[in-house]
Amino acid sequence: MSGACDTGWSDWPAPAKLNLFLRITGRRDDGYHLLQTVFRLLDWGDTVRLRVRADGRIRRLAGLAGISEDADLAVRAARALQAASGTTLGADIEVVKRIPAGGGFGGGSSDAATTLRALDWLWGTALGPDRLAGIGLALGADVPVFVRGENAWAEGVGERLTPIALPPAWYLIVDPGVTVPTRELFQAPDLTRDAPPATITDFVSGAELGNAFEAVLRRREPAVDAALSALSRFGAARLTGTGAGCFVAFGSRAQAEAALAALPAGLRAWLAAGVERSPLLDALAARRAPEGYAGASPSG
Repeated sequence: MSGACDTGWSDWPAPAKLNLFLRITGRRDDGYHLLQTVFRLLDWGDTVRLRVRADGRIRRLAGLAGISEDADLAVRAARALQAASGTTLGADIEVVKRIPAGGGFGGGSSDAATTLRALDWLWGTALGPDRLAGIGLALGADVPVFVRGENAWAEGVGERLTPIALPPAWYLIVDPGVTVPTRELFQAPDLTRDAPPATITDFVSGAELGNAFEAVLRRREPAVDAALSALSRFGAARLTGTGAGCFVAFGSRAQAEAALAALPAGLRAWLAAGVERSPLLDALAARRAPEGYAGASPSG
């Protein structure tokens, strides 16, 4: 393809996440809500395919249906990195989508983060995780946790991250098939916006911290209520993020598989394992530095 470099295509994981709880503790003067949550990264997600271009063009060749190229977070991430670094290189982008849109699994944010980290590596721009997280925050509040690639306790609008060790777990996940408009949900009059702040100790001790959006969505979306009711037969069923995705945790794959087999017919459900760190970091660490790359280890 004219303008494409000889490096060819490379594939990069863009993992999904779960919010193990989500509280709203207030609102900033600019209207943004103050949150507390724990991000859990999964071994399942999208794949971002990249090919370096010598002519500086950013082109999307495949992505989420119904989303324009200019609105695509992977494209926006590439353009933002290009502007911040001053590179003259470009990229062809394909996103192989597996993460449902609007489910609260962080698909678009993860695609953006993977694009930032992978192109920083492929282009040799060497901005590093801290600067990339700052670029990512301008794209979305969930992008920084994917850039850093660690499970984290999060506060602020989701950008103040504290790494947290989480025990191994398998998750039975259900997508009720509802696309939730996040902006509209944050404006819901029945949303609790003044929950008392929790602590990491509260979370680690097993306190039930809940998800502020669960009650709102259960009242508005019968499919979400049905999914949570079905999962509650097996444990503490939860909502992830501000989306419709629901999950329940298990200590072993065998337990999760047994629950999956016992779910009512017709639910879109699957299993995913929690990971200690993002598979993106492993993919970066496994690659040799491009010629002329002067940055630190890509897995940092």
